[in-house]
Amino acid sequence: MAGVMDSVNQRTQLVGQNRLELLLFRLAGNQLYGINVFKVKEVLQCPRLTAMPKLHPVVRGVAHIRGGTLPILDLNRATGGPGLDNLDTAFVIITEYNYKVQGFLVRSVERIVNMNWSEIHPPPKGTGREHYLTAVTRVDNQMVEIIDVEKVLAEVVPTNEKISDGVIDAESQADAVARTVLIVDDSSIARKQVARCLQEIGVEIVALNDGRQALDWLKARADQGEDVSQSLLMMISDIEMPEMDGYTLTAEVRNDSRMNKLHIMLHTSLSGVFNQAMVRKVGADDFLAKFKPDDLAQRVIERLRSLRGDADGQA
Repeated sequence: MAGVMDSVNQRTQLVGQNRLELLLFRLAGNQLYGINVFKVKEVLQCPRLTAMPKLHPVVRGVAHIRGGTLPILDLNRATGGPGLDNLDTAFVIITEYNYKVQGFLVRSVERIVNMNWSEIHPPPKGTGREHYLTAVTRVDNQMVEIIDVEKVLAEVVPTNEKISDGVIDAESQADAVARTVLIVDDSSIARKQVARCLQEIGVEIVALNDGRQALDWLKARADQGEDVSQSLLMMISDIEMPEMDGYTLTAEVRNDSRMNKLHIMLHTSLSGVFNQAMVRKVGADDFLAKFKPDDLAQRVIERLRSLRGDADGQA
C-alpha cells in the first residue's frame, strides 16, 4: 500500500502543477503522435493476433495478454489511413478508457516527455470537424498530434448514450428549466455525449473546449457582477485538456472569491485511486468516470434535488 500511495503522491504533484507526461509514437509515416501516460497500462511488441468474424475493420484482431483477451485497434486505419503492415515489428499500447481495456497498434514507440498543459494547444483552425485530434504540441521542433481516442472508440465500440427509463423524474425535469450547466471538454465526441444526456434532463448547456477558455468565460461573467455559483447549476469538466487541465481549472475557481462556491464535478476517462486524491486536493465537489449516462444523469438530478431542499428549508 505504501508503494501505491507513493505513486499517487508523485502523480498528484505532477498534475497539480498543470503538467502531464506524453508517450510519443508513430503510425505509418514520420508524424509524431502522443498519448497521456496516465491512460497507458503497458507497451509491448505486437503479440500474435487472432482474427475473429464480424470484427470492426479497425480491429485487427484480439490478443491474449496477461490472462485476458483484448481487442487490438489499428490507430492508423482508425484515423483514415491504411492498415499498418509488418506486424512483426509493430507495437501495441495497452490503455484503459471508460472502464474498458484495449490495445492500440502503432508502428513504433519513441519515448516519454514531461510537459506543461500550457504547451498543449487546440488543433489549428481550419482542420475541419472530421479530424481525430484533441490537441497539438511541439517536441524538439517537431509537431506532435494528440489523437482523440474517445472519438476513435466511440466509432468502433459505440457507447450507449440513452438514459434508462425511470432515472429522470418529472419533478427534476421541472427543476431543470432555466438551469444552466457548463460543460468543459476537449473531445468533440465527449461534449456531444454529455450534452445529449443533459438535454434529456432539460437543463440549458454551455459547452467549451478547454480549461483556459472556461476560466476566461467564468471570469468575464464575474467581472460583470454575475454570481456564477448561483447562475450555473454546476460545471462538469474533463481533466485532460489543452492549455489548462481540469485540476488546475478547479483550483483557479476555488481561489477566486467571486466564484469559489461553484459546484464542480470532474468527469474523465482517467480512472484510479489517484483521481480521488486529486479531487480532494483541488477542492472539486465530485468525480465521475466516463461515460455512463445513468450515473451522469443521477449526479445532475442529485444536484437539482439538493437545491430544491435548500429552497424548501428557506421557505
